[in-house]
Amino acid sequence: MNEELIVDMLEDETLVCKECGNEFVFTAGEQAFYSEKGFLNKPKCCKECRNAKKTAVKAARKYYTTVCAQCGGEAKVTFQPTSDRPVYCSQCFEDRNGSRK
Repeated sequence: MNEELIVDMLEDETLVCKECGNEFVFTAGEQAFYSEKGFLNKPKCCKECRNAKKTAVKAARKYYTTVCAQCGGEAKVTFQPTSDRPVYCSQCFEDRNGSRK
């Protein structure tokens, strides 16, 4: 079925966030997206609470500082570096991966 037809058949729905208790709108467009992706359940949290949860997970990561094997600059990584493999800073890592294309 055409996506525009599906969206036309759906109606915006007001839901209550399980985290903050505020109401939020589950739009017809979002419902069509959920349907297209095969998601069976409606969202339980509002966008603000979902974003806050993502940010908290990202902030909770532990970062390790080491020396870039290519330029000698500082490299911050999310894994414990070992001496058996080189570690690159973000720029050198992108430069190396960009040349492989």
